[in-house]
Amino acid sequence: MTDLLASLRDELATLGAEGALRPLAVLQGPQAAEVTVEGHRLINLCSNNYLGLTTHPALVEAAAAAARAWGAGSGAVRTIAGTQSIHEELERRLAAFKGTEAALTLQSGYAANLGVLGSLLGEPDAVVSDQLNHASIIDGIRLTRAQRFLFRHRDVDDLEAQLESARRQGRRRVLVVTDGVFSMDGDIAPLPAIVARAEAAHASVMVDDAHATGVLGRQGRGSVDHFGLQGRVLIQVGTLSKAVGVLGGYVAAPAEVRTLLIHAARPFLFSTSHPPAVVAACLAALEVMEAEPERQARLWANTNHFKAGLQRLGFDCGRSETPITPVIVGSAERAMALADALRERGVFAQGLGFPTVPRESGRVRTIVTAGHTTEQLDRALEAFASAGRVLDLLPSPSRARP
Repeated sequence: MTDLLASLRDELATLGAEGALRPLAVLQGPQAAEVTVEGHRLINLCSNNYLGLTTHPALVEAAAAAARAWGAGSGAVRTIAGTQSIHEELERRLAAFKGTEAALTLQSGYAANLGVLGSLLGEPDAVVSDQLNHASIIDGIRLTRAQRFLFRHRDVDDLEAQLESARRQGRRRVLVVTDGVFSMDGDIAPLPAIVARAEAAHASVMVDDAHATGVLGRQGRGSVDHFGLQGRVLIQVGTLSKAVGVLGGYVAAPAEVRTLLIHAARPFLFSTSHPPAVVAACLAALEVMEAEPERQARLWANTNHFKAGLQRLGFDCGRSETPITPVIVGSAERAMALADALRERGVFAQGLGFPTVPRESGRVRTIVTAGHTTEQLDRALEAFASAGRVLDLLPSPSRARP
């Protein structure tokens, strides 16, 4: 056995002892409000399919028609022969939807963050980042040689202090980066105050709207639209794989940013472009989001109903303001035990522990969608009540009721 393989086995043994080594859950059917996992029908509280679009007939038909007309794949990277007119059509529609001059699609939201940060920032520059930003932002910053400044989560006074430090160093470009909605806690960035502090310091702002697109703003245009900050946020990054229901990432920004990314973003330069079926389904999704605003309304009605039920039971839901509602229970072991107990009771909700979330803030992260019925959510709340009592997670029997 090689030293590398031996050390990997030791690492896996440690993960197993900590309860963090979990098998992949395999869905035996489409992504929906209820799913079949290992032969069991479960209410699905794990999905990023916020608007229920993954199975929408318009998206399915658009994908099938595009595959027949354009083929199964694009056959090249964008800069050689992989740009088809359907790719540019999607980018024009995304720019119009997000209220920006231009847009560019990439293989994922993760790739989009790596591409933007790795292309725009270098050694003469500074990046100022919320300390709880997504891993893709953290990894994107690591790709740059820019000076890094972290500000305390959603603390705009600390942001101002970090901006002042960057200004004193005379950096060429200063970019403030924040999630629009934070994926582990479901809280919303205070964008108006962030933008105001950045403008005062002559800095630009980049917002990752992966969990805000489809959720916040008019017809789901995101956090920038939600706060009426169009034209004041330089770069909006997001995904096409969550509320949009398909696959990919995008950057919505001025034309100069798009042009630079085409020539400098390594994920864009060295990855084959999206299959036409994916692009067509994304186009159909944007049309549905604009034509069926009732889906967003239903998402928020379900969110409010379910969140209120968890809080009434006595669970700690942290600072959630969106459909992402964590049930915080402490250790990773307790989180995994709760997830297992929920599955036994017909609910699919995964446990999360360190390093995904800080130590002693292990949780089961729940996400409701527009596709859930009230009856399904009430059954899920009954499962949480029962599991919470069995695992002694609830404050008192008198509060443990759905």
